[in-house]
Parts: sequence; structure tokens; C-alpha cells
Amino acid sequence: MKEIQSKKNTFIKEIKKLTQKKHRTQTNSYLIDGWHLVQEALHAQVPIKALLVTPRGLSEANGQLDDYQEESYLITEEIAAMLSDLPTPQGIFAVVEKQEQDLQTLTGNWLILDNVQDPGNVGTMIRTADAAGFSGVFLGEGTADLYSTKVLRSMQGSNYHLPIVEGAIPPFLKQLQAAGVAIYGTELNKEAVPYTELPKGQAAAFILGNEGQGVNQELLALTDKNLYIPIYGQAESLNVAIAAGILMYFAVS
Repeated sequence: MKEIQSKKNTFIKEIKKLTQKKHRTQTNSYLIDGWHLVQEALHAQVPIKALLVTPRGLSEANGQLDDYQEESYLITEEIAAMLSDLPTPQGIFAVVEKQEQDLQTLTGNWLILDNVQDPGNVGTMIRTADAAGFSGVFLGEGTADLYSTKVLRSMQGSNYHLPIVEGAIPPFLKQLQAAGVAIYGTELNKEAVPYTELPKGQAAAFILGNEGQGVNQELLALTDKNLYIPIYGQAESLNVAIAAGILMYFAVS
């Protein structure tokens, strides 16, 4: 295991740049922070470019990093504090190579996010899709970056459990419909129906939209039907992640 003592080390500076989307794209890599996320990555056997661990973190690893000596670096608590945005870093980081998702067949249920910008909402919805047994999640244009620190933390490793694809939504909807998947938008209007009228047992895809503006009208015109969740109290609307959870669990119940 190699040791790095200085925050000014060139390698450390390059890793710090992974907090920027531009650098993640250039290097095809991202940084994860914390024991749970690192363990999920190791368990999923994704390509690990580097592991960085403090002496305290190494002690807590209890031999879990023995097979990764070539990729491992012992760093100081000061370096850990620089790399992490947590008040108290756990002392373990991994630089992970991005992986392309191969979608040869489209089956089951899908969650589609249209311009959902809050990283906490995006990560929570992906984690909920994982918990609900969905086949995958599609991130449309304008949606928070999958590899940002806050999205990764909110997902809690669910990105290693199901396919997550990024791109333009309309062509993906055509692929789903060709595969027999029903497309549902979410909007409160006179033509929408309550989500409780969803047919049971069918493959379905749900489009959730921007926190303030909802789903793009052009996308709503491409759906098979649009749904709404009734509001019984005085709240104007539901948080988008809560709404997604209601729909996903109703679909699989």
C-alpha cells in the first residue's frame, strides 16, 4: 500500500477534481465516499481505479481491502477532510470507473425522470426503484448528474443493483412501447386519472418531472395515460420523490 502525506500531491488534486462533472466526464470516473458505498462497489465488482483510506479507516476495514493492495493508498485525515464534504469523513474513498449500461431487452417496470434537478430527490427515487424491484431508471436531460456526491450518497449503492441510463426521453419511450410497456405521465388535469385506476400486473413506466414545472408537455403527449395522486389536505403538492414512491409501490403491490 502506497502512502500519500500531502494535500498538494498531484494524484490527490486530480481525485479532488472528480467533484466536478466536467472532470468526471473527461476521466470516465467518479468518487465515492464512505464505507457503505465502497463496500457496495466492491461487492458489485465494478472496476476500482483507486482506494484511499486513512489509518483509522484501514483499522475499520478489518482485512476487507487485502485483495486491493495495488490500488490502495494510505492517506492522512487532512487529505480525507479535503476530499470529503462530510463533517466527519469515515476515512475511505474509491475512484470508480463508469460503466456503460447495455439494454438489449426492455422488460418490467421503469422509472423515468424528466429534468428532476434536486440530487437528493434523484438519489432517493433510484433507491426506491431498487427497493420496489423496478427493472431500471432512465435519467432524462436536465436531471441531476448520477455521479454527483449528493446523488451517490442518496442512492446508497442502489446504482450497483439496477440499470441506470441517461439520454433523451422520447426515443426511449418508443423503445418501451415497442416492448409492450405502458407509459404513464404524472399531471393533475381533467384528462388524468387517479393512480389507483392503474391496471394490475402490467409492465409500466412512470415519468416524474421537474420539482416546480412537472413533466414536459411534449412528453405528456407521448404517454398512454396520465395519472395524478389525490391531495386530501391543504398541501399544494407532494414532493416528487414521495410521489414516485407511491406510484412505484402501487404498481408492484
